[in-house]
Amino acid sequence: MLELAAIVILGILAQWFAWRFRVPAILPLIITGLIVGPISTLWTSSGQKWIEPIFDGENGLFPGESLFYFVSLAIGIILFEGGMTLKRVEIRGVGTAILRLIIIGSVVTFIGAGIAAHFLVGLSWKMAFLFAGLIIVTGPTVIAPILRNIPLNKNVATVLKWEGILIDPLGALVAVLVFEFIVSGGEEFTQHALFQFGKIITIGVLIGAV
Repeated sequence: MLELAAIVILGILAQWFAWRFRVPAILPLIITGLIVGPISTLWTSSGQKWIEPIFDGENGLFPGESLFYFVSLAIGIILFEGGMTLKRVEIRGVGTAILRLIIIGSVVTFIGAGIAAHFLVGLSWKMAFLFAGLIIVTGPTVIAPILRNIPLNKNVATVLKWEGILIDPLGALVAVLVFEFIVSGGEEFTQHALFQFGKIITIGVLIGAV
């Protein structure tokens, strides 16, 4: 419980810092997480993190597989909250630009980032494109604070807002499919990928309809 309280308090402080200095909240949140996580091992004699989500798989704040479910729930809440702010009337005249930015921008970023990660960083092709799948998203947690702090043309702000929210599930799907390809070694990947894609789409449509 002490760890959970520390996470909540640090999160509140990071949000206050972002509000006070008018920076995207994701920045102080990431820095705080790094300090109390991986970086804190440099300052402990045992090499243990200040806040350790999992200890031995049975004890700790998130024992066993519970961390995975907690993170999945948190991501779902972020995506749902962002989607609730979208209004179809906003995209009149900019719908085509949003669609192009999501489709063409995602493809260009995915291919370009994958090639760059392979040749510049030296990652294997599989790991390079897994990395590319993770970074094609912009995300509402990054875009929304920027839009609040920087005055932009209404149409530009609308395009950035919609793209940032709609591309999140697309990026998550691409990353999962690339990861599944790596894990499966490419064998029977097409059938498995199509099944997973269909399942995700079906569940999403049903939940959205409700």
